[in-house]
Amino acid sequence: MTDDPRWPRASAWLATGAGPNPGHSPGLAVLGVPCHTTSISPTGAAATPAAVRAALARFSTWAGDLDLATLGAVDLGDIDDPDTDDGERRTIQAVREQDCPVIAIGGDNSLTYAVATGSQADGLITLDAHHDLRDGRSNGSPVQRLLTDGLDGRRVVQIGINDFSNSPEYAARARDLGITVISRDALADRPMRDVMAEALELAGCGPARRVHLDLDVDVCDRAVVPGCPASAPGGISAHDLRLAARFGARDPRVVSMDIAEVDATADSADGRTVRLAALLVLELAAGVARRY
Repeated sequence: MTDDPRWPRASAWLATGAGPNPGHSPGLAVLGVPCHTTSISPTGAAATPAAVRAALARFSTWAGDLDLATLGAVDLGDIDDPDTDDGERRTIQAVREQDCPVIAIGGDNSLTYAVATGSQADGLITLDAHHDLRDGRSNGSPVQRLLTDGLDGRRVVQIGINDFSNSPEYAARARDLGITVISRDALADRPMRDVMAEALELAGCGPARRVHLDLDVDVCDRAVVPGCPASAPGGISAHDLRLAARFGARDPRVVSMDIAEVDATADSADGRTVRLAALLVLELAAGVARRY
């Protein structure tokens, strides 16, 4: 790639390690959490955080009326062995130590448990084709684990739940727990801005609410995320997921965010799944920057 001083690359913005800049914004932290060993489907998602950082070089820091260069960002590196008990504890600690919003790059969806726990979230919004209410410890269980720890199901909103991707038992569990489900079909006639506004009011209601936003790319159509093991034809568009990221991150109640289920080793030749994940990092960052 040819360097152009008039076209700053997003990779350079993140690599500077500028940290929070009180003159412009509260800042942002980025953390790699390459979970993969407990995945229900075989995955090479451990390679994804590095691939996403590299893909940022394909994009600039400019978003219409906003330059991310004004948002101080620090790259915290990757958590080693995040699937182990100790690795999970270190993920929780790394997130908890930050005094700014955190974006976690997975890794499979099991990272949601540790990241949301670390940020002490008491509300949860997922964009995901699945309920993730399985028992045990896997990429199919993070929501259930958070609920077991005390998260109120009435503060959980699941967007994009897809037909033929779940079971009647888990659908009933979601209903019994008071989880708000906005199905893939229900999204067809609603702007994503309105959907996210509803989700934020439900997950973030009450004083001093802290919300975690989980972006599992299997909510998207498989044509745009071929490097996602569980994606299927008929999911939402990449554009809608990008909008959800930006609208969600703009709300100050959102204290932590994750991008999950990208397998960089299984991506298409043009790297479209990893590129989408890199754009989600930028959309989340743009949302945080627009809080102020």
